Amino acid sequence: MEKDEPHYLGKHTSISSGAWMLWTEGKPLDLMDACFNDLYVESQVLRSIQVGLLCVQKFPYDRPTMSSVVFMLKNEGTILPKPKQPGFFIERSPSDECSKLRIDSDSHSENAVTITMPYGR
Repeated sequence: MEKDEPHYLGKHTSISSGAWMLWTEGKPLDLMDACFNDLYVESQVLRSIQVGLLCVQKFPYDRPTMSSVVFMLKNEGTILPKPKQPGFFIERSPSDECSKLRIDSDSHSENAVTITMPYGR
C-alpha cells in the first residue's frame, strides 16, 4: 500500500473496488474514517454505501436513475436491491507496481505542430 493511500484500498486500485470488497466481506463500515466513529448514524452510512454501489454496477440497465437514487436515500424504509459487482472492479497484483513504474516513466508523447500562415493573393 502506498504512503498516502486510504486503508480500505489495500490491493484494490479504486474506491469502488475497495468498497465492493468490504461490502462482500460484510465490513462496509471500514470505509469510514476512524475520526467519525461517534458522529454518524450507521444505518444511513450503510444505505449510502449500498446506493453508491448500485450506481456503479457493471451494466447501465442495472444502475438506478437519479430520481430512484434520491428516493432511496430519502426513504429509509424502502428495501434496496443487492448491488452487483462494479463495472470497473480491478484488483492489484504485485506486478502492477512494476508495470505502473514502467508506464509512468514512458507515459509521454511528442506532438509535432505545423502552422501555416494564410497569405492573400
